[in-house]
Amino acid sequence: MVQWLPDDDVPPLPARPADAHKGTFGTTLVVGGSVGMAGAPALAAMGALRSGAGLVRAAVPAPIAPTVAAFDPCYTVIPLGSDAVGRLSQSSYEVLQAAALAATALAIGPGLGRSWELEWLVGRLFAEQTKAMVVDADALNALAAEPQNLRPARAARVLTPHPGEFARLIGRKLEGDERIAAAENLAAQLGAVVVLKGRHTLVTDGRRSWRNTTGNSGMATGGSGDVLTGVVAALLGQGMDPFDAARLGVFVHGLAGDLAAEAIGPIGMTAADIARWLPRAWLRCSAGANASGPGPENRR
Repeated sequence: MVQWLPDDDVPPLPARPADAHKGTFGTTLVVGGSVGMAGAPALAAMGALRSGAGLVRAAVPAPIAPTVAAFDPCYTVIPLGSDAVGRLSQSSYEVLQAAALAATALAIGPGLGRSWELEWLVGRLFAEQTKAMVVDADALNALAAEPQNLRPARAARVLTPHPGEFARLIGRKLEGDERIAAAENLAAQLGAVVVLKGRHTLVTDGRRSWRNTTGNSGMATGGSGDVLTGVVAALLGQGMDPFDAARLGVFVHGLAGDLAAEAIGPIGMTAADIARWLPRAWLRCSAGANASGPGPENRR
């Protein structure tokens, strides 16, 4: 039977020793992007930067590398081989393998696009990589297209589907309690964490489940999930347990959206605003932890 954790059971923030250096807090490698979708990996990289990662690298198709680099000077960019329309190609695999060796955690999927080469590439990375990995967006669609790739991996995996992506992963559309049970079953089957996004996002590892209470309708905007991918990957890179990293990441991502909505309103909020408000959310979360814990009374 799956254990349900209380909504206010939020993991503590990762420790930040006074004598730390950038290597202490891990290297997050974001893999994504395609022509026309340069913003997605950039948002994921910004989410990781603003969630404590020591170093962040974005591995993207070469045609969009200058554009991705221009979003923020605080991460570096690795240009990769691409196909004729600007999506990652099979030729990028060896470079990606080398980049992953230098990383602590990976985030794969934002803005990838769809192709048979990406299905091959994502399948191999998902199965073979020994680093913790967040799998989102078109990386989930690539796994759904090749169901034989949906099997236990060699290291921690956090899958972050929205309802449509989740329906493709399990091969059918469900609602309510049936969808919750299916998410728990998928997590148990893969030995992974599933983050089923939406109002009151569900986080489950198949043994424990938890629902989030932060967030608002202003976050229903393109790129919001890309920021979350970067947040969770940064926490994995700092050594957090995958289930705890997912819960804390979802909680703080929603809190950043709440703080942004309080300041500028939900209607004009963008994913970039969520990323910009992450530092305030971490500060609020830290203040709550130093007082009586990050419970409901300290969330907003």
